[in-house]
Amino acid sequence: MSEANAESTGKIAILVTFGSEESALGCARALVEEGLVACAQLDAPIRSIYRWQGAICDEAEWRLMLKTRRDLFEPTRARIRQLHPYDCPQIVAVDIAEGHAPYLDWIDACVRPIG
Repeated sequence: MSEANAESTGKIAILVTFGSEESALGCARALVEEGLVACAQLDAPIRSIYRWQGAICDEAEWRLMLKTRRDLFEPTRARIRQLHPYDCPQIVAVDIAEGHAPYLDWIDACVRPIG
């Protein structure tokens, strides 16, 4: 990371895929209602081609992009694991290095307080 981007906003986007729209929506609603994430965006079915247990799979999946603070990653990850039907779900956090300040403030206002 360059010096110009060395400081983070403290916000992350978490990407999670699901095998059905219903399970993705259920997880999204729970995470927003519980204050773990400010926003959950659900993509229309995507096509995932991957290797699982020695086989090549080609499946439709639904992808959630969740916005939250970095310090809420672990409780959010744990809650996703409780709600998710997969044995090994994709739960990937991506740093939000920069962003529109009012939007970043909105994330803070919508999730659990720090501490």
